[in-house]
Amino acid sequence: MPTSATGRLPHGQPPPPQRGPLPRDADAKTRMARKIRSKKGSKIYAQRKAIVEPVNGQIKEGRGLRRFLLRGLEKVDGEWHLIAATHNLLKLFRFRRSQQQALLAATG
Repeated sequence: MPTSATGRLPHGQPPPPQRGPLPRDADAKTRMARKIRSKKGSKIYAQRKAIVEPVNGQIKEGRGLRRFLLRGLEKVDGEWHLIAATHNLLKLFRFRRSQQQALLAATG
């Protein structure tokens, strides 16, 4: 039972399965909703929590990215690539530094 006009469900409640053929005039949103409600689709969609979402949250919280500074799709794409690159470089830097500190601690 959806709790709002957007079709959201209470946390932890699985969406009811939809049966029967997909209507020919179904729009992209309807087709995607049908895919996500399938067993295979829901299993794939659940992986987002471990793959994509943590990085977006880290960038939003850690870097303070709440909105883009530039306008236009091409400029925003460039800004996002720069933010992602600095995020990844910082992760590499921290990993390398932790490896060096562990090596120093091991050698005394």
